[in-house]
Amino acid sequence: MMSTQEILSSLHLVDKVSAWGTLGTIKPLKNFEPEGDVDKINETLVNKGNVQTIVDIVTGLNNDQRQEVARVYKAERQQDLVEDIKKGLSGDLEKVIVGLLKTPAEYDAQELKSAMKGLGTDEETLTEILSTRSNDQLREIQTCYRKEYKAELEKNITSDTSEPYTGLLLALAKGKRERDSGIIDYGLIEQESKILSDLGTKNTANSTQWITILTGRSHGHLRRVFDHFKKSTSVDIEDWIKKYFKGDLQKGLLTLVAVIKDTPLYFADRLYNAMKGLGTSDSTLIRILISRSEIDLLSIRVAYRRKYGKSLYSAIQSDTKGNYRSALLLLCRAEDI
Repeated sequence: MMSTQEILSSLHLVDKVSAWGTLGTIKPLKNFEPEGDVDKINETLVNKGNVQTIVDIVTGLNNDQRQEVARVYKAERQQDLVEDIKKGLSGDLEKVIVGLLKTPAEYDAQELKSAMKGLGTDEETLTEILSTRSNDQLREIQTCYRKEYKAELEKNITSDTSEPYTGLLLALAKGKRERDSGIIDYGLIEQESKILSDLGTKNTANSTQWITILTGRSHGHLRRVFDHFKKSTSVDIEDWIKKYFKGDLQKGLLTLVAVIKDTPLYFADRLYNAMKGLGTSDSTLIRILISRSEIDLLSIRVAYRRKYGKSLYSAIQSDTKGNYRSALLLLCRAEDI
């Protein structure tokens, strides 16, 4: 049997970033019967049955179908499915199922709010979400955030972070990135490569110009800018960032470059770091598997296997347990040999 990597390689997709957006692990269920699913979920919750039934149903549907199940549940039971799930489940399993029952924009809004809640700020999560969502997704997130929390996302970001990192997040949140046109502008590539490499009178890089370019240009254009930068300076763009930027802005720019260069590899690294060592960052593990399950999780699996010599499925299997593990493995879908 061919491995996932071999299949993708044969389809010429592995090294084509433009193809990543079609490689989710969760597909629409063909024989979808929401009324039957509602009955099974309700029976499990009322009779405190085997919660694996709920896990199997929810992970077996795509998000549109889950929204239909929630709608039918509300119509038939006059109860909110998410609220009933919260009463019937607990811990990390509850977080997975509730997260799957939210729309992608609602879930992202929740994760952004959580990253800014309390005394500390989870900058990695803020950067991850804002740098990996499309323009349309970012606009939907803003709308959901406003509706759910009666606040403006941009205002919360401003009050919870410090410049110049704040400026990077706000530029990303606006969702103004250009789309790949297929036209290669060599003059602009050279010009922007020079802007990024220019230093001011105090031997410092201009953070505003970096933010403008890295959050506004298309990924395809920026990858060419990075290549030209390396040829003209003999320095990798990441090393330049480490030398001339500090703190949260440095980390944010490094994340953005990683996403621009190879989004599946970026997420593979995030997942590996979430599971390495003694503890597990379950929030990161859950968020990535949920948010990428209908986008590019298959590609992330390939990148994980290629870099770390172990399948993502096996890593999850050895790092989690119980119904929680089952839910994550069902999202991951399969072993990569």
